[in-house]
Amino acid sequence: MGPTMADVAREAGVGVATVDRVINKRASVSQDTAERVLVAAERLGFRRAGLIRDRIDERTAGYRLGFVLQKSSTPFYQELGAVLEATTRTQLVPAGRPLVSFLDELTPEQVVSRLWQLSKQVDAIAVVAADHPLVSQAIDAISAAGTPVFALISDLSADSCSGYVGIDHRKVGRSAAWAIAELAPVPGKVGVIVGSHRYLCQEQSEMSFRSYFREYAPQFQLLETLVSLEDIQLAQVATLQLLKQHPDLCGLYIAGGGIEGVIQALNIGAAPRELVTVCLDLTAITRQALIDRRVNMVLSHPQEWLASRLVEVMVAAIQHKAPRGSLQSTLPFVTYTAANV
Repeated sequence: MGPTMADVAREAGVGVATVDRVINKRASVSQDTAERVLVAAERLGFRRAGLIRDRIDERTAGYRLGFVLQKSSTPFYQELGAVLEATTRTQLVPAGRPLVSFLDELTPEQVVSRLWQLSKQVDAIAVVAADHPLVSQAIDAISAAGTPVFALISDLSADSCSGYVGIDHRKVGRSAAWAIAELAPVPGKVGVIVGSHRYLCQEQSEMSFRSYFREYAPQFQLLETLVSLEDIQLAQVATLQLLKQHPDLCGLYIAGGGIEGVIQALNIGAAPRELVTVCLDLTAITRQALIDRRVNMVLSHPQEWLASRLVEVMVAAIQHKAPRGSLQSTLPFVTYTAANV
C-alpha cells in the first residue's frame, strides 16, 4: 500500500482536508500551501502527485476572474466589460482569464443563478447587483465554498462579501445637489430618478442629494422619486411624465441607469433650456448630451482605475493576503461638463 493523503498531510505539515482541497479544488488554498503539499507528495511517491501538480499548473496559467454586470444594452456596462477584460489580461502575470457576464434580467433570482454558474468556473467574482436577501445568501454560500465575491459599483450587505470597489456615492449625491442649486436660475421643483431603491449606491446617493437641499437650499421643492428599474424605456416615460406634470421643473438628477431614455425624453418633450440635469457616467451618449447642453454635469466612475483596483483586490483575496471584508476601495469620481469633454 502506497502513501496516503494522511501521510502527505503529515509530511507537509497540514491537515488532510487541505490536501483534499488541493486535489479536488473543493475550496481555495494558498499558493505556498499547495506547493508544500506537492513537494511532500513527490517526496513520498504519492500516486496522485501528478494531479496535484496539474492543479498548481492551473493556478499559474493565470487567475480566472468573473464579472457579473448589468444589462448588455447599457453603453456604460458595455464599456466597463471591455475594460475589465483588457485589465485582467494585461495587469496579471501570467495573463489572467476574464469571464464577463451580462444580466439582461436584473431579478435577484437571475443574479443568484449567474453567481452560482460562475462560481464553478472562476477563482473570484465581482458583481453589480441590487441588495437582496437571496443575493446575500448566495454570496455567503459561495464564499464558504472558497470563491471570494466582491461588490462592484454598488455595495452589498452580505456578511461574507470580500469587499467593495466603487466611488463615494454620498459625495456624488451632494455634488449633484450642489450643481442644481448653484446653476438653476431660480429655485423651483427638482426631480430625481433612480433605478431601484435596492441598489445601496443609489439609496445613499438619493439620501445625500436630498440632505444637501435640506441643509443648504430649502427653497427648492424636491419631488417624489421615480423608479426606472434600470430600463431605458421606463426612464424615458418617467421623464416625459415629469416634464408634462411639472413644466416649471428646474432640476433633474438621474441617480441610476436609464440616462439614455432621459436624454431622449429631454429632446422630444420640450424641456426648458434652463433645466439643470445631472447624471452618472461618461459614455458616447452622455458626452454628446453635454456638448448639446442637454446635460449639465456628468459624475463618472474612473473605469480604468476602477478595473485595475478591482483586479488587484480580487487577486489579493484569492491569495489570502487580506482578511475577508477588508478589501474596501472607494475611488474618486470624475466630474465632466461641456468645458472638459
